[in-house]
Amino acid sequence: MNEFTSPPLVSTAGHRNATELLMHRFRTRPEHVAFEVRAPDAAITDPWRQVTTRQFVDEVRALAKGFIAAGLQPGDSLAIMSPTRYEWALADMAAWFAAAVVVPIYETSAAPQVNAILADAGVRLALAGTAAHAVLLESGFAAAETPGLGVWTMDARPGADLAALVLLGAGVPDSAVEDRRLLADLDAVATIVYTSGTTAAPKGALITHGNFVGQVLNVAAAYTDVVREGGNTIIFLPMAHVLARGLQLICLANGMRIAHLSDPRDVVPALGALKPTFLVVVPRVLQKIQASAAAAAASKKLGRVWAVAQRTAVEWGRFQEAYDADPTVRAPLGLRARRALFDRLFYARLRTLVGGRLGYLLSGAAALDAELSLFFRGLGLPVIEGYGLTETTAPLTGNLPGAISAGSVGVPMPGTTVRISDQGEVLARGVGVFAGYRRASDNAEAFSDGFFRTGDLGSMDDRGRLTLQGRIKDVIVTAGGKTISPAIWEGYVEGDPLVAHAVMVGEGKPYLGGLVLLDPESVAAWAEREGIADLAGLRIPDDGGAVQIEDARLLGAIGKAVSAANAKIARSEQVRRFVLLLADLSETNGNVTPTMKLKRGAFTERARHIVDNLYADQRTQA
Repeated sequence: MNEFTSPPLVSTAGHRNATELLMHRFRTRPEHVAFEVRAPDAAITDPWRQVTTRQFVDEVRALAKGFIAAGLQPGDSLAIMSPTRYEWALADMAAWFAAAVVVPIYETSAAPQVNAILADAGVRLALAGTAAHAVLLESGFAAAETPGLGVWTMDARPGADLAALVLLGAGVPDSAVEDRRLLADLDAVATIVYTSGTTAAPKGALITHGNFVGQVLNVAAAYTDVVREGGNTIIFLPMAHVLARGLQLICLANGMRIAHLSDPRDVVPALGALKPTFLVVVPRVLQKIQASAAAAAASKKLGRVWAVAQRTAVEWGRFQEAYDADPTVRAPLGLRARRALFDRLFYARLRTLVGGRLGYLLSGAAALDAELSLFFRGLGLPVIEGYGLTETTAPLTGNLPGAISAGSVGVPMPGTTVRISDQGEVLARGVGVFAGYRRASDNAEAFSDGFFRTGDLGSMDDRGRLTLQGRIKDVIVTAGGKTISPAIWEGYVEGDPLVAHAVMVGEGKPYLGGLVLLDPESVAAWAEREGIADLAGLRIPDDGGAVQIEDARLLGAIGKAVSAANAKIARSEQVRRFVLLLADLSETNGNVTPTMKLKRGAFTERARHIVDNLYADQRTQA
């Protein structure tokens, strides 16, 4: 059994609850700009309205009064279902000022999911981002026969929106809000977050005020190069995700401006206007940036030059890792010369494209390919990869500035102990680990010896750096008795920008197979670059199933990624046959979670006939 502890850097003493993260800032720097807000009909590049900490606190208090006047009682649950926007942040904090428990619902959730959450959490009042969300929430209240206090909208229904709520609460005194704000202590539940359910039904995780306060204070203390006065970021992750809310609290508490975007496609044009100092992204975003740069170079007949520039960036990133470990190390003269040349040709332009002030990228939610991490570091955009779950209030481990190790998800966060069990499972205990699930039955196997069982497989080196090796429930046992963790092969293949998801199969079979789900947008762009007209109209089935694509050109392109992945792993872990698939990867059809993680079990069951065909014909493709 292997174990590593990072001691806490900051005490939570002096914080009654999570609202104090805002109020401490309000008392010291009330006129500091906390948010940049875009009007609904404004262009991305138009000036954004600035909201100071004082203005935000005033708006929070006014909305909290509305919640109180509407009948919300201390400890009641309040649901928020909306795209990412400033009003989400406002409602979240106002609910805490009113001593309520926030229940986030992903904006993409289907009616059965909404109904189940409203009933399970005993939601009393709901806030919708759009009129369509309001209809879903009202139907959920009716289906659950829950005595509620109504469904209000952020701005979609005049007379039943935030403005109406503020008007309703106009007669509530400030002292009543302050009394409510101080009711909850660090042990009180702040939010019930329902897990995304990749392998099972969603469960309500009880996250306390102490979890948020402990994480925010200690993460900020560990990342002073990133979290700093005058910095700013854009949040485009779903606000229903605990990572987005934790990130927002860190920024609020430390004087960093926040802008919200509901559509990730708006991020790139917004970078030039907002010039963020750091961004939280998922690996897929980084893959697309790299692919776009390659495509732009190819369009200018610089494809071969870019290929050398890409390899040089990886080499420079690897040198910087070596320099972190030993500052006496010097880069070879040839590498320094190539890096300087390509910085003028490509790298500096890419840094300008992302706003010119970006110091760090923070990556999570999925495995980040080590070479991709090194590539961005070589560009001058270091990527800090971390790992966490809903149940750990987001970050559990993370690489640190000056000690980034590509391929690792870093060391335990301050105030956290990570243990590797004898079975290889990652176990966790510390400031961010939640209080348990809402239903007692869900807790039966969630903890072991005081540690939360993450369900992930991993290993740690002697410096406490964690490397993930897949999910326990995802392991495959072949007909020959070999136990395989598919995550490593899948991660390598998913590094190809044409691939949305890769799934290894082969339970009880004589060899391993692969289902490669294509990214339609990337395939369309690739086909256009290659001059292949007949791939432009690829049709995605809308019934939740998958359709097999047998185009030889695509098979050849993806085959290179599969072969490269196979070359990096043991022969017994290599995929011998694979198929290309197109599927509806929306949450509506149940193939992915709200955070776009593939539900392996559900998808492979739907594609059972395709899997069977992999083994019905013994011809190999890879």
